[in-house]
Amino acid sequence: MKTIKFIICLLFGLMFINAGLDKFFHYMPMPEITEDQKKIFGAIMELGWLLPLVATVEIIGGLLFIFPKTRALGAIVILPVMVGIVLHNVYRAPSSTGISISLVLFVINIWMLFDNGKKYKALIS
Repeated sequence: MKTIKFIICLLFGLMFINAGLDKFFHYMPMPEITEDQKKIFGAIMELGWLLPLVATVEIIGGLLFIFPKTRALGAIVILPVMVGIVLHNVYRAPSSTGISISLVLFVINIWMLFDNGKKYKALIS
């Protein structure tokens, strides 16, 4: 079971590292997006600082998520980005397969939060 969990966390972390690096280097092809999504992306690009911030959080969170010692911190770091991904896919792209992928990733993130719950007790109390 430990090996399966490590492989899942490795793939999860690598997906976020890849997504973050793509925001800096633009090496993956852009899928077809709707006019509504183009407006949202244009607003994000207009801010200038938001996309590099999200990319940095994705890279750092992905790296932290891979290693068992830092996985609890990585799960917290990735959580706000993951919530944004799920909400975007539910409300802005409801017919795409992105919903199922984002929900699977969200479940993995929640699983790791619960799996490392004892590490968070000091933060709560």
